[in-house]
Amino acid sequence: MKRFSAKAFLITSCLVISYSAHAGDTKMEVTSTGISNNMPIAKKYAFCMPDGSGKTTNSDNISPEISWSGAPAGTKSYAIVVVDPDVPAKFDDANKPGKTIDANFPRQNFYHWVLLNIPANINKIEEGKGKDAKLGNTLVNDFASFIKDKPAQTFLGYDGPCPPFNDARLHHYHFIVYALDVDSIAAAEFTTGREAISDIEKHALAKGELVGTYSNFIK
Repeated sequence: MKRFSAKAFLITSCLVISYSAHAGDTKMEVTSTGISNNMPIAKKYAFCMPDGSGKTTNSDNISPEISWSGAPAGTKSYAIVVVDPDVPAKFDDANKPGKTIDANFPRQNFYHWVLLNIPANINKIEEGKGKDAKLGNTLVNDFASFIKDKPAQTFLGYDGPCPPFNDARLHHYHFIVYALDVDSIAAAEFTTGREAISDIEKHALAKGELVGTYSNFIK
């Protein structure tokens, strides 16, 4: 398998953007058959995993099953956002043997999956369907901004965890489902998930989230 290289990364912003929706007091329940809240995410759901020699290699990169309930009256569609707020703000030392990224190093948000315009009669996305365009508008995730040797459309839909192997901080992956007050949010071809967050939050009636953790760090 091809090794994931930190040299392919390019930082576009060091600003940590809030991922919290202004969604009133209504809280939805989000569950998964593959992820337990605040517990480690299985390697099959990751973009990369330890290769056994202290570095990383490609993993199965399968999206987990996600289910939700408790949407308020007036919900017309849903959006799913998966964001990791623990990504280093700079990748100068990422994946470099002999160097460690301190747990207190500045961080930024990284969007792994943004899916818009899920019909209101849907309350589950099956495992492995994170790149299925039939479910809604699958937007470009943040790997497209970091890995410059592949076209943006390579990173449509879900791509899972891949923290640097020398990052001492445990990464938290927030699987957030938003109930929206509109049937659809317009998004041009190859719109990034990051670009759509403000529109999602503006139309959010409620949200719920499930958090999984992941690390490639070996002391």
